[in-house]
Amino acid sequence: MSATLSLSLVQGGKPDLNTALPIRQTASIFKQPVTKVTSHPGNKVKTDLQRATEQPRQLFWEKRLKGLRSSDVTEEVLRTMDLPKGLQSVGPDSSDDTLLSAIASALHMSSSPITGQTSVAAEKNPAIWLNTSQPLCKAFTVTDEHIREQELKVYQARRSLEEALMADGLARAAENTRELLEGKTA
Repeated sequence: MSATLSLSLVQGGKPDLNTALPIRQTASIFKQPVTKVTSHPGNKVKTDLQRATEQPRQLFWEKRLKGLRSSDVTEEVLRTMDLPKGLQSVGPDSSDDTLLSAIASALHMSSSPITGQTSVAAEKNPAIWLNTSQPLCKAFTVTDEHIREQELKVYQARRSLEEALMADGLARAAENTRELLEGKTA
């Protein structure tokens, strides 16, 4: 603190909180503002770390994913997954296929959690209130019940895969045994 400021505070005065820039006192007919530099150690410059690391995204970039389909090695189009009932798309020309692609790319491209558009205003006017780091869907939460249902589906899929592999292994063993027996008799 400067000596004048501390003296005025001691005498019962108020600190000068005027933030207007002073005008340079020169012989010029045009008023030239002075650049005010504050280098007090208490002043910290706040930076938004998310903005510093991520590149800006195009608004409604998910629309570019519209019409894209997955295919297998024979180039046959695969059936798309059905989205859970809790996931509802937000924004213009949004479809379940586009939303599925947007969520998949968000899961692969971002390390932050996927929550959807948490602002209620985004539903009314997504062009203004859109959070570009989240897919174009209403906010959703994953409950313990959702996790248990998914674990059950995974367990059932693994059991059916195990049964299919066991049946395939038994069929191959029977075929090999038959070939060996036919080779000995011939």
